Amino acid sequence: MPLNTVTPIPTLLQAIEAASSASALASAVEALAQTGNPEATEPLITALGYNNPGAAVAAVDGLIRIGEPAVLPLLSLLDNFNYGARAWAIRALAGIGDPKGLEILLEAASADFALSVRRAAARGLGTIRWEGLSPEQQADGQQRCLAVLLGCAQDPEWVVRYAAIAGVQSLALAIALVRVQTLAQVLEALEERRSQEGTLAVKARILLAQQQVQGLLSRAAEEA
Repeated sequence: MPLNTVTPIPTLLQAIEAASSASALASAVEALAQTGNPEATEPLITALGYNNPGAAVAAVDGLIRIGEPAVLPLLSLLDNFNYGARAWAIRALAGIGDPKGLEILLEAASADFALSVRRAAARGLGTIRWEGLSPEQQADGQQRCLAVLLGCAQDPEWVVRYAAIAGVQSLALAIALVRVQTLAQVLEALEERRSQEGTLAVKARILLAQQQVQGLLSRAAEEA
């Protein structure tokens, strides 16, 4: 639901155009982002390309707030973005979790050179909203996500590995709803990663994920 219901969109857009400093621009974009109004989609996407990290962060938050209506506009413009704007757009798609962004997130998580983008994409793969897909599409997409996330769990950067494990844990919750047998595969893969992980924070995160997945398996066994 829109948060800013008082100031009209045109007025907020005028404030962006009139901003005379980086901080004023970031504040103006943030005010627009808080509306959650789909009419703000294109201006917020434009803000991703400003050389202004504060404005870009606010725009990403706003696009996530708008949700599904922002997905196709983001996807249609990705190839026209410079790298910086593309990276912010991928973060927005990760936060929205719409399956239409799945291919982009899979590619970004496995191949993007920026660790912040790989981290955001990995987390996004764990929170895809699968309910709009057929059971067959869900099964295929979840298996692909799991494969990429387990690959990300071996990333050179520990923050990406940490995000990947969080993604695996979230994905396991979705898998448990339709394919409990796959959870055993997830648990085995997590144990393998834990035995090889050298960073204590990541190892602790794997243990937390293992405990949750084991709980899902135990619950399924009791209900069988």
